[in-house]
Amino acid sequence: MSSQPSTFKRFVEVGRVVLVNDGPSAGKLAVIAEIIDHNRALIDGPSTSVARQAFPYRKLILTPYTIAKLPRGAGSGAVKKAFDKSGVAEKWAASAWAKKLEARQVRKEATDFDRFQIMLAKKQRRDAVRKAHFKERKAAA
Repeated sequence: MSSQPSTFKRFVEVGRVVLVNDGPSAGKLAVIAEIIDHNRALIDGPSTSVARQAFPYRKLILTPYTIAKLPRGAGSGAVKKAFDKSGVAEKWAASAWAKKLEARQVRKEATDFDRFQIMLAKKQRRDAVRKAHFKERKAAA
């Protein structure tokens, strides 16, 4: 039996930053403050306005970020201080994952007029690219 290192990196642990995937706080970051049992954890997000509550794992998405040395059952004040000190919110905002979620939200909230303007911009860009391509092709010949 070989002892290969695990490829799995995101574990449910105290201090793990999670993305809430359901309820009124959906789309916000929180921190696991305490592990209740195999199905639920106590999460807290005082910096992101997520109330301290028990939450099922199946409604959470584990992020790659952790807050090191957060004690089990830490209060809201300690969680807020550690969250702000670690700079997780800034790292999250700069991540491709957060940018993709934001772009999806912007597209979801677009009006008919916004979609019309996007269509016109795409047509203009397509026309400019086509003209530049034929101009370059003619110059090369």
